[in-house]
Amino acid sequence: MIEKLGPNPAFVLGRRWDYLAYNRAACALFGDLDSIPPAIRNHVWLTFMDPTRREMFTDWERSARLCAAKLRADSARHLGDPSFDELVQALRKSSPEFCRAWKRHEVERATAGRKELRHPVEGMLVFEHAVLHPDESSEQRLILYSPLPEHGTPAKLARLIEAMPAA
Repeated sequence: MIEKLGPNPAFVLGRRWDYLAYNRAACALFGDLDSIPPAIRNHVWLTFMDPTRREMFTDWERSARLCAAKLRADSARHLGDPSFDELVQALRKSSPEFCRAWKRHEVERATAGRKELRHPVEGMLVFEHAVLHPDESSEQRLILYSPLPEHGTPAKLARLIEAMPAA
């Protein structure tokens, strides 16, 4: 289904924020997710640990703090789940920024809105960002980025997709 979304970057996250599926446009925007080992193919892990992804956020500190607060909200629904505990402990050991954000004990819900990203090749890109929860699996979420016309985002994204190797 997400491949049919064309030039709209989209991915499905599991309850622990692991990437379960993603389309070509998402890989064009965020990098080749297939090249990332499955053990760390996690949205929160990459937000805190991938320097390229960190540079993409126009306000990384705020985005990272919100990411940790959203993970805290999700992990609270799964207290005692070893997979959440392992992720949180690995992040606390590996990222001082995650440690600081986690200690704030903030809780946030997943939200839609505007996303501004600074891509290393194409520069500033602007998207409308939506989080959709399929009825069949409330623990999964579809994240959809719709390019907005500002900064020539549709044309820049098209160039990024075109530059990707054939599937």
